[in-house]
Formats: sequence, structure tokens, C-alpha cells
Amino acid sequence: MRIVISNQSGKPIYEQIEDQVKAAILSGQLKVNEQLPSIRSLARDLRISVITTTRAYHELEAAGFITNVQGKGAYVLGQDSALVRENALRDIEASLNQAIDTANMAHIAPSELHTMLDTLLQAEETDHGR
Repeated sequence: MRIVISNQSGKPIYEQIEDQVKAAILSGQLKVNEQLPSIRSLARDLRISVITTTRAYHELEAAGFITNVQGKGAYVLGQDSALVRENALRDIEASLNQAIDTANMAHIAPSELHTMLDTLLQAEETDHGR
């Protein structure tokens, strides 16, 4: 698994790690019971603080994506489909709230937002041959 950190991203580094590990788990790149790099080795590889990697792993554990086994390391948990769906819904809701806030600041009507979403969804369906 490769994690890429961007200093230009508006997200804190621990969130970047968390998001990339979640994506790897959900996509199947990381398998159930697969061991993740140790907190110290990940910090060393990314040239970041151990505190930052510790926070990312704690957030992943709290969200039900990994488990930390004392003295052995962090492992990918099997994903309960209801938990995965709830996490996805929470992320989508946050993104939509951000879009709504931006639209309100730019005085963009809700009907325009609906049109934009419909257009993006249609383009996505076309791209993936649905």
C-alpha cells in the first residue's frame, strides 16, 4: 500500500492517511486481517511524526476499519456493510453540506445545484458504462 502526503492539501496529514487507508480497504487493495505498517515505520517512511500516524490509526480503529492488537500491530477488519454504508453516507453528507455552503456564498440557486449533481451523475454513468 502506498500513501501519498500532500502539503498543499487543505486536509491534515492524519486525515490524508486515514482517507487513503479507508479507500484501500474499501477497494479491496487491503484485505481482511492484512497487517498494516507499524505506526513507527509508517511515520519514518512518510517522514512525519509518530503522533500523526498514531492519530490516523486511532481514527481508523474508531471508525471500525482496523483493529490494534497489543504487541502485534494493526490489522484490517472485515467490513460490516451497514457500517461501511453509514461511513459513506456521513462522508457524502459532509461533502454535500460543503457544496451547499459554497453555493450559498456564490448565490447559486438550489435548482442549479440539482442540475449540477444530475449532470455529474450522468457523466459518471457514461464513463463507467452503466
